[in-house]
Amino acid sequence: MTRTVPARRRTTLAAAVAAVSLAVTAAAPALSAPGNGNGNGNGNGSASQGQARSNDLSATRGNKVNDAAALAPHLVGQTLDWEACDFGSERLNARFNAIPGTACADVTVPRDWKNPEDGHTITLRVAKTETSKGNPERQGIALVNPGGPGGSGLPWGPAMAERAPELAEQYDFIGFDPRGVGQSTALECTYTPNPEHDVWQDTKAQVDACLENELTPYITTEQTVYDMDFIRAVLGEEKTSYIGYSYGTWLGSWYQRVFPQHAHRFLLDSAVDISRDGLQTTWDLQPRSRDRQFQDAMLPYVARHDEIFGLGDNPMQIRQRWEDVGGTRTQLGMIVAGSFLLPAMYDTSQYLDAGSVIAAYIRIMESEAAATDPAGQRTQIERILAEARASLPAEERDSFDRFAARGLETVGEREQLVAATQAGDAVTFEGAFSAIRCQDGQWNTSQGYWTSWVDDLGRKAPWIGVLMGPSECMYWPAQTSMPAQPGGKGAPNTVIVQSELDAATPYEGGHRAAGVLRNTSLISVDNEGTHGLFPYGTECVDAPIRDYFLTGAQPAEKSLCDAVPLPLETQPVQVAGTPTHKGDIKISMRTDAVREANRITHDAIERQLIDSRAVTPDVEAFLED
Repeated sequence: MTRTVPARRRTTLAAAVAAVSLAVTAAAPALSAPGNGNGNGNGNGSASQGQARSNDLSATRGNKVNDAAALAPHLVGQTLDWEACDFGSERLNARFNAIPGTACADVTVPRDWKNPEDGHTITLRVAKTETSKGNPERQGIALVNPGGPGGSGLPWGPAMAERAPELAEQYDFIGFDPRGVGQSTALECTYTPNPEHDVWQDTKAQVDACLENELTPYITTEQTVYDMDFIRAVLGEEKTSYIGYSYGTWLGSWYQRVFPQHAHRFLLDSAVDISRDGLQTTWDLQPRSRDRQFQDAMLPYVARHDEIFGLGDNPMQIRQRWEDVGGTRTQLGMIVAGSFLLPAMYDTSQYLDAGSVIAAYIRIMESEAAATDPAGQRTQIERILAEARASLPAEERDSFDRFAARGLETVGEREQLVAATQAGDAVTFEGAFSAIRCQDGQWNTSQGYWTSWVDDLGRKAPWIGVLMGPSECMYWPAQTSMPAQPGGKGAPNTVIVQSELDAATPYEGGHRAAGVLRNTSLISVDNEGTHGLFPYGTECVDAPIRDYFLTGAQPAEKSLCDAVPLPLETQPVQVAGTPTHKGDIKISMRTDAVREANRITHDAIERQLIDSRAVTPDVEAFLED
């Protein structure tokens, strides 16, 4: 029997295997590495696993060709059969297909842009809108990517048209599923989890499963930017604008470097560190930023609302109670953190919901032990959610129900994977997430490095560290790396918007990128943790972005905006870093509060070692804002 993993990040799969084998992993595939990586994801030396199959496109053809259509003239004249879109639910279909001009079609592209006439092709599912049709001030198309990597972008064209109507008057937003994803030609990998495998063996097994798929070497950002330029060409546009979130900022910056002459207005929202050759630096920072937001923002919020949560007004004392009941050191705590708390870190409008879960978890676990089997864990989770819901004002309960349903969906997927592992069933999962992040620049390939990395997280980011394992990318040679910026006047204008406490793409990475990229403006949002900001709902953030798209006016090099208030609050509260006179934020990854919280966690771990009783993160949310 083969079970199919739903379209979520591969860390869900890793966590499920961990529940049975006590291994926390991930996975990926490729061919062989380019000679531009030193094994640390920063591309400053030689790779340790052989030569790439060829040089990257941007080096061999890119800026000389300046047009993907010139590489595949035999496909430029294809007829696109536009039809009603299927966005995955009746609600979204009715909502988005009502937007002017919304229609979907398959675009045929070369499987390999390095050899575009070899006879192998794949298809990309594209959703167009025509909201600017007939407007004499029309500026063309704007592609949208929600990140991932491996996220479905198909509904994001019409979603952006709905959320940013002023821009939609001058731009036709285009959504698309990148190669390897969703309704485009998908990359799927199948392997059989083995509960007797250790973390290294299970990670390697997942990588090998993807390596067996002949599509794998072609699922990279480099190949995708040529797809994007080809979409531009077959739609008859001279230029494209772009809005990219999260990994989508990496994708957008890569496009700008290869096709600067076709890049119009580009917004990079919640940026990865695009100053690097590869993605490892961003993922190295990510778990630490989650510990930071938990202690510097989420628990202080809970402490400010003792009237709701009933845990007192001291964040450190709340952290002490969290750790005393097991924290994330029990599997139940891991599930609660991964399914209900992390989503609220990515969207801080859900802090009220997350706070109620924290309070209910602490109170229930203070009187009983955490279950260790899936059925018992499900029962306790349902009790936690019921108590959390009951603690909220009546007018907040509908919102909580949606929040809980999304979390329970993740819990259910984990349960399916645990069952598959116990039964020895084969598991099929989407491979694009790992294929892209691992093949875009060489990661460190040393087992010793990753052992030390995990140990370091245990010391410096213990809240999330217990959920983390070595990256699958250690087994996966890169196919390419981020090309250099265009020089001189060829560098496109860009806007980056970044929140201070982003738990997916930390502020440090976006800040560095803005300082290194030419002609780039940085809008920093102080006291905010939400991942994915525009449209944000304040003129300070939205107006300069809107003016940039509509008039071309470049925002100030650095500008600072305050956050919107959190639920139940009327003013933003100063947390974590300090605003500077330069228009940005000075912040440490381990603030004083994080250091003190780490000591609490380490003390709890020491007690656990001598206590025999101890048991050892979508488009619809975007539309709700």
